[in-house]
Parts: sequence; structure tokens; C-alpha cells
Amino acid sequence: MVKKEALFWKPLKNGNVQCLLCPHNCILTPGQAGLCNGKQNIDGRLIAINYGETVSLAIDPIEKKPLYHYMPGSSILSTAPNGCNLRCPFCQNYSISVLKTHTEYISPEELIKLALRYNSPSIAFTYSEPLIWYEYILDVARLAEEEGIKLVLVTNGMINEEPLLKLLPHIHGMNIDLKSMDEGYYRRVLKGDLKTVKRTISIAQEKTHVEVTNLIIPGDNDRKEDIEKLVNFVASLRKTIPLHFSRYFPHHKYTRPPTPPDTIRMAYEIGKKKLYYVYVGNIFLPGTENTYCPECGNLLVERSFYQTRITGIKDGKCSRCSREVDFVL
Repeated sequence: MVKKEALFWKPLKNGNVQCLLCPHNCILTPGQAGLCNGKQNIDGRLIAINYGETVSLAIDPIEKKPLYHYMPGSSILSTAPNGCNLRCPFCQNYSISVLKTHTEYISPEELIKLALRYNSPSIAFTYSEPLIWYEYILDVARLAEEEGIKLVLVTNGMINEEPLLKLLPHIHGMNIDLKSMDEGYYRRVLKGDLKTVKRTISIAQEKTHVEVTNLIIPGDNDRKEDIEKLVNFVASLRKTIPLHFSRYFPHHKYTRPPTPPDTIRMAYEIGKKKLYYVYVGNIFLPGTENTYCPECGNLLVERSFYQTRITGIKDGKCSRCSREVDFVL
């Protein structure tokens, strides 16, 4: 294990420390690890014990993140740490985000070599919660920039403002989960903080490419007013932010039935009233995967599952009306 000192923390009395990376602001006694299981108080110093410790590694289509407006049709090297700073009872990846599992160390240099070997123009920190890998991502970023490799985060957005601002100049694309617009739900059920997540989305979309995902769970966040409130928040930032509604399936502690297709369709229709780009995931609903020009309706990108075809973009503009497209190409 590489023992790397964490970047955001402060010492307290009696050898205790406080982590300042995320809004949990964990206070840790000597030997104690934080909620995320990525930081530990070792001899009165906060150490990133998860540094480079990798639980998963794969080549994915970029659309799987999901990122529909970032380098469409490209492949991306995806990797993840073991741990998370939320406790979602429906987590689809709980075996690596909640449970402790086997990891293998991959140095920043090795990760860059893997991206080059597999001709991946980008690296995604994904699957579990990448922000708990903060120090590692920054070190990878310095090397990635030398090789022209871009970095992507698929994240729950649970990070304090100062570390977020330090990280964002190195990040080229993000998909941020917005799980609900109910602050009490975030606290009680997810063990998170909605205000922090909304702030992360608001700040990030000004500085890098951002897409937002909402997993619709029956009985949790599937009412019309829930969806309208979420759509209104995203639209208040900018109408060009792509919003993905994803269908829930039973996982982890949740056994309730999957989200009805009619609910997903309702969310899609509500979203389209305020936003230019709305998509659905974990379900096939014809017409909800493609991207059309909001000016003239020209088909810009055609998608079928993870097969992507750019049909109506030329020189960064709509091939019919010449409107600049809202893509990172």
C-alpha cells in the first residue's frame, strides 16, 4: 500500500484529525477510517489508504457512463476505487462501493500506459465514487495532460467547494448523479447532502462538460412534482445540459419492482418541455436515445444501445442549419 498524505484535512487535539474533502467532514481518532474507507488517521496524519488501489478496470463505450455529448462513439478506459461516501440502499455496485473487496495497485504511470496501449483518448473514474480517490486522480491528471489524455468523472457530487475548484481544471467531462430534490431524503436514505450536490453541479457546469443522471425509484422520487422540480433545477443552470433518466431495478437492500416504463416516459416528456437534451437509460423507449438539433430538428447523433453514429454534425455545427452543436467532439 502506498501511503500518501491526504490533501484536505486538519489536525485536532489528542491525535485526532478531520477530513475536509467532502461534507461529512469526518473526525477520526488514531487508526480510524472515514465513512468512504479511503482515508485513515495514521499516527495523527490523514492518509489516503486507497491511493491507486484499483477494484475494476475495463474499456467501455463512452455512452455507458452515460455521456452522450462527450466524444460520441469513442472508447474510454474505466477504473474505480473500493468505497463511496454515500450509502444508497439501492446501489447497483454495492459489492465495490460499500463492501470491502480485493484491490490491486496501479500507479498513475501504469494507468496512463494502459490508456495509450488501448488507444483510449480518455480515462473515466467511475463505477464506485471517484472523488474519494482525490489524490490519485490529481496525480494521474498531471501525467495525462502530458499525453493529451482527457479525464472523466462519474460521480455523486459529494465534495466540498475548495477541493472541487482545485480539481476541475483537470477534468474534461462529468456525469453527476442527482438522486432526488428532497434534502431529507438525501440525509435519511442516502447519508448525503443535497445542497452540496447541487453546488457541485452548478459550479462544474460553468467550468467543464457536465451531464446529469437521475435514477427514478418507485416510491422514492417518481412523483410528477419530484421530476418537475429536478428538471427545473437543471434548466435553471442551462437548457443545454443533457439529462438522463435511468430505470431502477432491484439491487442491494431494495426489493421493490422495477420502475414502470410509463414513469420513465412521463419523466422524459417533462424534461423535454424545459431542456434541449433528455435521454433514458436501462430501458429501450424508441426515440429517446438520439440527439436532434434544437434549432431545426436535424438528426445529429443516432444511437442504438451502445452503437453510435454521428449523422448531422459537420465542423462542430449542425449540417442543416449551421447551429453550433452542444458537444465535446
